[in-house]
Amino acid sequence: MKSDTKVTVYYGPPSWFEEQLGKGQRQYLLDLLNERDEARRRIRHTIDGQESTDKEACTSRSECVIAMSSDYASVHEHAITNFVGLVRDINPKRLLLHNPPELIHTQLDRVFTIKVEHYTYPVVTHDTLIKFRDGFADHLVGQRAVRERMLAALYPLTNDRRTKPVVLMFYGPSGVGKTETAQFFNGLLGGKLMRKQFSMFHSDKFASYVFGGAHSESSFARDLLDRSSGVILIDEFDKANPVFHSAFYEIFDEGVFEDKNYRVLLGPALIICTSNYESEDEIREVLGDALYSRFDALIRFEPLSSDEIKQVVSRLVDGRFKELSSGEQAILDKDEIKSLLDIHASRIDNVRKLGKLVDEVISLKLVRATLNEATDFDAATVTDQEEVGI
Repeated sequence: MKSDTKVTVYYGPPSWFEEQLGKGQRQYLLDLLNERDEARRRIRHTIDGQESTDKEACTSRSECVIAMSSDYASVHEHAITNFVGLVRDINPKRLLLHNPPELIHTQLDRVFTIKVEHYTYPVVTHDTLIKFRDGFADHLVGQRAVRERMLAALYPLTNDRRTKPVVLMFYGPSGVGKTETAQFFNGLLGGKLMRKQFSMFHSDKFASYVFGGAHSESSFARDLLDRSSGVILIDEFDKANPVFHSAFYEIFDEGVFEDKNYRVLLGPALIICTSNYESEDEIREVLGDALYSRFDALIRFEPLSSDEIKQVVSRLVDGRFKELSSGEQAILDKDEIKSLLDIHASRIDNVRKLGKLVDEVISLKLVRATLNEATDFDAATVTDQEEVGI
């Protein structure tokens, strides 16, 4: 029986999909399936030898049935493999699907006339590059060469005919601005940064996340579909088990990521991988030529100099002071704290550790003042803080 159900498939972030739905009458697929299953489980009564089914009449046809991207995980496998049969069974007037598995889309495409809607991700423009150039120094200390390399690498994304991503490798010591650079650039485009920590992918048990497992499991591909940002940050790419490297050949080359359940077209996105590699030679040796050659640029972040560390300390202290109440600010001497930290911070070349040290010193001064203890800090005090891992 041919169904006249009108099917629309939406690819993009959940928030955008919700906007497309509007305020019309709707019913969610999972609710409908639960109601149907419950009706089938109702107790059958036998009266005078005649079997009858105790059920509530529910013959009205659903106006609009909706499936969110997270809903498919709760649908039985057999329903996924015969999704056309499921649609014919529930027979809604309209069916709106958000980021469905590829198998569902393929099935429906053979039977129904499908309308497909795609979210328009933020794109890089010449204005974006100007804002990045002019605002870089306000967000990062030093790393001038990074700014210039980034501008050159990002320029191809301003071509409106480009259909594949730019892929960058940020490398260098920890805590010198790699992640902050990605966050800064994403802030210029808008949307929540898609950030994945690949240090967790050091075990084969995470293979299903990358290559796809049961459709009910989370996956990198589904996260790509749900993202709202044009920037994808893969942190600590060097920590991932090499078995996962092959999964990125096609996405780095053509902007296509495909696993067992989903197929994602990235378009002109920006993919940033961060690592603690010390040189391009090391990157090439560890990743191999096949993956190494697929990066559009490899950008080195240098260790911070002594003067740059002092600048970082000054910015961190200023930032923390803005978060304090007026009463707390009155207790502290900002210049005194900066001077104290300048003496000892030169031994720390990691911005994250500097941030922890600043927090610790400010908190310790405040708590001692609150408890009416001595607030004098000497070198031993700061040294003690460092020794406990700050």
